[in-house]
Amino acid sequence: MSLIDLLQMRSATPVSSSGREPHVNIIEKTDEEIRAIAEPLWRDLVKNSNEGKYGEFVKNFSSDLARAMNQVEAGHQFANSELARNLSGHFDYLGIIRRGEHVTVLYRQRSSKKAGEWLGRLVLGYENEKVRIFGASIF
Repeated sequence: MSLIDLLQMRSATPVSSSGREPHVNIIEKTDEEIRAIAEPLWRDLVKNSNEGKYGEFVKNFSSDLARAMNQVEAGHQFANSELARNLSGHFDYLGIIRRGEHVTVLYRQRSSKKAGEWLGRLVLGYENEKVRIFGASIF
């Protein structure tokens, strides 16, 4: 699985540590609240991708997505992908799509070494009452 093209994982219904549903569905948050959550997560993904820090890169992933990531393959992608190691810290927010228990936040992402623009996608939802990353990609 490529770091640049992480597939959105099918997730089970988020359940709190007490076995109950979370009190808030992320789609009920305002755009401003979602952006306030998403942008630091996106910045961390960009920073840790550029630095090749696999452990830091996956620290906010949902448990299913983290398990699906193969550390050896991910390390290979970090080492060999010019785009994954040269993402610009400057990105533009494009919008939010809500569905079910997840939101998809879209960004215009640039590279510090390659000309052009890429679409960044960050899928967020709750797992054990915490916002987690359920999918992330750049294409």
